[in-house]
Order: sequence, then C-alpha cells, then structure tokens
Amino acid sequence: MTDVVATNQTILVVGGGISGLTAALEAAECGKQVILVEKGPSVGGRVTQLYKYFPKLCFPTCGLEINLRRLKANRNLRVLTMAEVTAIDGEAGDYRVAVKLAPRHVNDNCTACGDCADAVEAEFDNEFDFGMGQRKGAYLPFNMAWPQRYVLDPRLIGTPDADKAKAACKADAIDLDMVEETVEMKVGAVIWATGWKPYDAGKIQPYGHGRFTNVVTNMEFERMLDPFGPTDGKIVRPSDGKAPTNIAFIQCAGSRDRNHLEHCSRICCMASLKQTTYVREQFADDVTSTIYYIDIRAIDRIDDFYRDVQADPNVKFIKSKVANITEDRDSHGLLLHGVDTEGYHRYSNPHDLVVLATGMEPSVPAGQVPGPVTGDEHGFVAADGAIFGAGCASEALDVNRAVQNATAAALRAIQVVNRVAATESRDV
Repeated sequence: MTDVVATNQTILVVGGGISGLTAALEAAECGKQVILVEKGPSVGGRVTQLYKYFPKLCFPTCGLEINLRRLKANRNLRVLTMAEVTAIDGEAGDYRVAVKLAPRHVNDNCTACGDCADAVEAEFDNEFDFGMGQRKGAYLPFNMAWPQRYVLDPRLIGTPDADKAKAACKADAIDLDMVEETVEMKVGAVIWATGWKPYDAGKIQPYGHGRFTNVVTNMEFERMLDPFGPTDGKIVRPSDGKAPTNIAFIQCAGSRDRNHLEHCSRICCMASLKQTTYVREQFADDVTSTIYYIDIRAIDRIDDFYRDVQADPNVKFIKSKVANITEDRDSHGLLLHGVDTEGYHRYSNPHDLVVLATGMEPSVPAGQVPGPVTGDEHGFVAADGAIFGAGCASEALDVNRAVQNATAAALRAIQVVNRVAATESRDV
C-alpha cells in the first residue's frame, strides 16, 4: 500500500512535464513540501519528444538532465508516477484529494538492465513515437526516463510473456500481483500543470492525415529526427523509407479555424521555421522546404531567427491556406491545392512529404478537471483561479514562457500555504 504524508501546508502539482517540474522544484527549493503527480510512467512531458528547441536549436536533454538532478537532490519533493487525480474537494488552504495509482508491475528493485524486454515477444505501437514505431511489452518509455524503471504493459498480464519477464529479472523487480489503488491526501494548494496535446490532425479531412501515408504532423516529424526514434534520426517518406526531395510545411493546420481550434497556438510558426533547419542540416542543398502560411507570427528576439530562415535559398514561403491535398496512389506523391494570395493565382504544387503544423489544446480541458477550476472558452485552466493553472494547461505557450508561467503558479501556491502556516501559528 502506498503511503503518502501530506498536510494543508503541502503543495500538490498535477502533471510532470516541463511546467509541472518547474513549479514543483521552485516550491520545493523554497522549503515547501511538494507532491508531484504524473499520469505517465515518467516525468518530462512533451518536451522529451522534441528534437531541438528554438531559437537556439539546443537539445532538450540538457535542460531535462538539470531538472532531474534538482529533483533527485530535493527531499521536499515526492513524485508519484502512473498516478491520476480523480477528485479534488474543498477550498484553498484545505483541499482533500484522491489519487488513483495504476500498477506498474515493476518495483523499486529495477536496475533498468532491460532483461525483461529481451525476454518478452509481444510488441505494441509506441505512444512516445505517436505510433510510428513499436516497443516491447516490457519497456523504458525513453532513454532518459525517470524513474529509471521499466514498465510492463497491462496487456501482458496473464500471458506467458509476463511470466517470461518475471523469470528473466535477476533483481526480483517484476511484481505481477500489483493492483490499482487509490490514496487520499490533504493539501493546501493545487497547481494544475497537465500540459497540452497536439490537435488530432485526422479531423482535418482535406489534408488526409491517416489516409495519405506521407502526410505527418509536426510532432511526428520531431520524432523522426531523434537518433533513437522510429526512423533512426532520418527524415524519410513513411510510404517507402526514402529521403524526400520537396517538403511542404502547412501552417495553422486546424488552428484559427472555427471548425477546429479557434485560437492561435503561438508555437506552430516557429516550430516549422525550426524544422526547415533540420532539413538543411540533414540534406544541405538537396531538399527544398516550402512553408504555406496565413501569416508568420514570430515575436520578440525570435524575429531574427525568422529572418535567418527567410535568407535560406532552399526555403520558399507561399502565403496561402492550403485548400486540400490529393495523393497519387502509385507513387504516394502529394498535390497541394489552393490559391496564392500574393498574386491570387491557383496552384497544384507537388510535394513528396507534407508536415502539418497542428496546434495545441489542453490535455485535460477545464471542464474535465475533477475540482473547482475556472476555464476559458478554449478549455484552458485560469492561472489565478482557486486551482492554479500552469504552463500550457493555462494557455498555449512556448517552453520559455511555460517555465515563467509555472514559476508564477508556484509563487501563488506558496502564498496560500504561507497564509495557512501563519493562521495555524496564531491559533497556537
């Protein structure tokens, strides 16, 4: 049975992505007791799926390593993975929270040796790679996953593969008898940092994602560049595994559209500009990139990055919202149809790979949060409500602004528990 000690001077952070980690670490390093709850088997969130950040084009692994070092060194912070908040009752300074813990079927003895993965045969679509590749039924979510412990897919339980995994483990870490449990705790403040998810590109029917093999999303494209990803770091056409020669990036794929997401996600333009540098890095002058855009929204110092991409002779910009895409069934080549609004002429442009810049929506819309939250018309959680929204749970943000936003949420939560402490001190 999991034992969790918490009081009304404890801060609960829900979500272990970059925003949740930031909020939890900032509060814990200020001396507050913090419990971080993450639904997945490891912390890190969406940024762990990125190849590089903009505008510096550095690797997320660096920042993740620093945060993990801070996390491991702080005794004020406890992390619960594979944990989901199911109920929040009460008010600021006095919340009662229920947390459901899913069985990992791997205990703390795990040394991450990988013997269990070698022993099992079953494979499943790899959700970390958006289903572009497969993983074993016993798996480590990604190389830098923390906790550095394997997970047994629940579909393995009761099969011969589960017994094989247990027999292969020399550390006696496989526990096939683990069951779901619920823990209850009392906390003084709650920070909701459940992050974002990519908009479902399959809903944008004219673009054919899910029907046309060589139409991918911007996040799927990120996974291609990871040396440990589904294509071993190579940009390829999913249809035949060959290198493309002419890549199209379609902006506002489902964003700023009353039929899909009405809001601007702020990061999509910069994501596509960044991804053209991946093409340049891998293919030099052999592959061209074309960006179809309504308008490019590059703000602050990032405008310099935009100008650098504009200066690349292998990158072309077409001011147009692509109307639809058609596919040649034999070659799986793609034709983009629309009207260039600079000159107002119709086009049917051939490309052999299309990347959709899909926007971000909250992973958990405000209406589905199991507690008293204030939400906006897009489903984001208010940063200054009874439960404090943080990072991309509160609005569409890039990594830099998400970290700033999460720090602000931590300060709000600290103020709440400080008031509780002051009140209790006066009562004594």
